[in-house]
Amino acid sequence: MKKISLAVFSTQPPHLYFGGVERRIIETGKRLRNKVETEVYSGMKAGFRKPVRIDGIAFNPCFSTDLLFPIDNWFFNNTLASAAKTIKADIYEVHSVSGYGFLKALRRRRQKSPIVHVIHGVLADEYSKLLKQESSTLRGKLANLLMWRLSKLEEESAKLATVVVTVSQYSVEKIIRFYKIDKAKISIVPNGVDTKIFKPSRSSLALRKQLGLDNKPCVLFVGRLIPRKGLTFLVEAARNVVREFKQTVFLIVGDGPMRIHLVSYLKKHNLLENFVFTGDVSDTWLPILYNCADVFALPSVQEGQGIALLEAQATAKPVVAFNIGGVRENVLDKRSGFLVNPGSCELADALMKLLGNRSLREKMGGEGRRFVTNNLSWDICANKMLKAYFGVLEANFSS
Repeated sequence: MKKISLAVFSTQPPHLYFGGVERRIIETGKRLRNKVETEVYSGMKAGFRKPVRIDGIAFNPCFSTDLLFPIDNWFFNNTLASAAKTIKADIYEVHSVSGYGFLKALRRRRQKSPIVHVIHGVLADEYSKLLKQESSTLRGKLANLLMWRLSKLEEESAKLATVVVTVSQYSVEKIIRFYKIDKAKISIVPNGVDTKIFKPSRSSLALRKQLGLDNKPCVLFVGRLIPRKGLTFLVEAARNVVREFKQTVFLIVGDGPMRIHLVSYLKKHNLLENFVFTGDVSDTWLPILYNCADVFALPSVQEGQGIALLEAQATAKPVVAFNIGGVRENVLDKRSGFLVNPGSCELADALMKLLGNRSLREKMGGEGRRFVTNNLSWDICANKMLKAYFGVLEANFSS
C-alpha cells in the first residue's frame, strides 16, 4: 500500500522546541512512518537553517525570523503562500495559525486539497478569558488585540479546512460556539503521552539533592509562565501551604514573560526560598523532574487538554488542577487527583491534603498511570490520527 504523503506546517521547528504542538507532530509522525510520509515545514527559529530527517520525519526550514511569535509567524505564512505551488502532498496539516498563508494561496488558486486543521487550545476562547481581566496597561491591551487577530485567523483556517481536529470535547464546544463550524466536520484526537518514557522511577534521587529537595515536600509545575497558566494562584496558595509545611519546595519548570513578576511577588512575601525556577528544559530531563515531585499542580484558567497533566499521571504523580475546560476530561477527580474551583484557597487545601498523606498520593498516582496508559498513550492517539487522515481523503474524494 502506498504511503500517504503529509505536509505539516508549524511556525516553530518541532525538533527544536518542546511545546504541546511540537511534541504532537513528532510523536504522531514517528509512530505512523510506515504508513505516512511526513514532511514538516517550519520557520527559521532556534537556528534552524538546513533540512534534517529524524525518526523518519523530514524537517524543512522556511524563511521567517527568529523574533517574537507574531512577527516570525507572519513571515513564515508569507513564505508558505509563495511556496504553495511547489509543496505537494496528499494531505496538508495546519496547526493553530501556522498555515493560514498557505490555505489562502490555495483558495486564490481555487485548488481543492485535503486539509486537516489541528486546533489545540481555541484562541477565541483564550481571548474571551483575557477580556474578563480588563487589562489597563498598554502591553495588556496590545496582547488582547493580538489574540483577537490570531483568533480570527484560526477561525478562517478552520472554515477553509476539510476537517478540523481538536483535543477535547470542551474544545469542540468552543469551536462550534466561536467559529460556527459544523459539528460533523470536527473530530477529537487528544494529545498523548509516552508511558515508556514517563514512568515511575527512583533515578531522580541524586537530582533531588542537587535541587535542594532532599527530604522536602515538592510541588511541581510544568508549562509556559504566561497568564492563562494561573501561576499567580499557585504562588498565593503557596503562602498557605508553607504555613503548614514550611519546607515545601515549589519546582517551576518552564519560562515565559511572567517570571520577573512572579519572582518580585515571592520576594515581597518572603517565599522566594521555597521556589526553584529551572527555566526551559529538554525532553530528556522532564521525566526525571516529574519523579522529583510529590504532587503536580496545574492551575490553568483555560486549557484545551494539558499534556503536562498526562505526563504527571503517567509518572504516577497525583495532580491538582482547576475544574475547567479540557482538564476535567483528562483527570479522574478524587481518583487520580483533585479538581478544584479556580482560586488559591481550594488549590492550597488540595495540595496540603496530598502533601500530608503519602498513602493517598500513592493510591492516586497509581490510578492516574493506569488511566493514561489505557486511554491516552501516543500509540492510541496516532492511530486515531491515521483514521482522521483516511477520513479527510475520503471526504475530499467524495466531494
